[in-house]
This record gives sequence, structure tokens and C-alpha cells, in this order.
Amino acid sequence: MDSAALLDLLGNENRRRILRLLARKPCYVTEISEYLNVSPKAVIEHLRKLEDAGLIESRTDDQRRKYFHIARNVRLEVNVSPYGFASKSAYPSNNSFDITTCRHLSLDVSYDDDSELDELLGALENLEQFENELSLAQRWVQGRLCDVLDQISEAVDAGPESRLYTDVLTSVREEPKNVGELSQDVGIPREVVAELLETMADEGVVQRTERGWELSTSG
Repeated sequence: MDSAALLDLLGNENRRRILRLLARKPCYVTEISEYLNVSPKAVIEHLRKLEDAGLIESRTDDQRRKYFHIARNVRLEVNVSPYGFASKSAYPSNNSFDITTCRHLSLDVSYDDDSELDELLGALENLEQFENELSLAQRWVQGRLCDVLDQISEAVDAGPESRLYTDVLTSVREEPKNVGELSQDVGIPREVVAELLETMADEGVVQRTERGWELSTSG
């Protein structure tokens, strides 16, 4: 699901409370209504939106009561900094994913479908510890990213437009881009991008090539 749509959906407190409740156990409408102290009609509308988004599913028991439960694991990340705002949603990778391909991560958790309870509890503890460490690492990385971007802005020394320069520099660093691609990437008008590029070219920071604008080999 699109991260912006997911943010809008989860912006409602009652929908978040419903998800917290369903994360503990499947519930039917009356249970949810009593827990939230919200009318069944309002609950049904919240459930419909969550179900349409694919976050929850329903089933009917032998007494023909409709139970709702969490449908899938979803991770939503939001990053707000002086250099941008971004959000992304992600679903867990399949079991065949090889984490050793992530050269900056190290994780040793072994278990399989036939694991005993104590092995599973040990794996759970290791994974929870890794999750906590990963969260701390993400915060550390975000802080260092902003520090480096601050230093780039100071090095560019372009006054109020330093951050625009930084955005353009980090964009063309990845691969050559034309004005239209840069405009879309950094989210500023084409004419502003074009003017910035010309100024940066005069300063020897970037250059125009057949592939597009890129960092100057002499910069």
C-alpha cells in the first residue's frame, strides 16, 4: 500500500486502537465497539477502511459471528529532517532472503519448522534484541546523515540556497540526470534547477555531458 495513503489511514486514533486490539486477538464488532466506546456503526466503517487497505481480514465462526484479525505484517517508516520529508511502507521479505547479502548487518538466528519451544524462545529473544539494536542504528545513521549534509552545505557556501545545492549534488552523485529528472527528484521547478546547475557549473562543481548533468571530474 502507498505510504502516503497508509499515513492518512493511520492518522485516525480509533483505527490505531482497533489495530492494537486486533494485534492481541481476533475480535468481532461488538467487542471492538465496547473496547473503544464507539458505536458499532462507526466501528464497521473503520473496519471497512482497514479491510479495503488490506491491513485486516475477517472470518465467520460457527455462530455466524464475523471476526476481524490482522492480515499481514507492515512496516511504515517516516523520516523528517531539515533536508527532506519521506515515508515508505514495506512488507517482510520472504524466507528465502539471504541476510548475509547485507554487508553491514550480522545476524545469527537459526531455527526451522521443527524447532523445539526453547529454541524458538531463544530465536525470539535474539530477534527482539536485533530489532532494538537496528532501531538504535537507524537513529545513529540519520544523525550522521544530517551532520554530513550540514557539512556539504557549509562547503558549498551558497547562503540560503545551500540546501538546494546539496539536494542537487546528492542527486547527480548517484547518476547523471537531465534537468527534468532532477526537478522531479528534488521537488523544485525546472527553471530553478536549471539556474542552480549553471551556477554550479561556473563554479566547477558539476558539468554537462552527453549522459546529462554530473559531478565535475575536476571538482
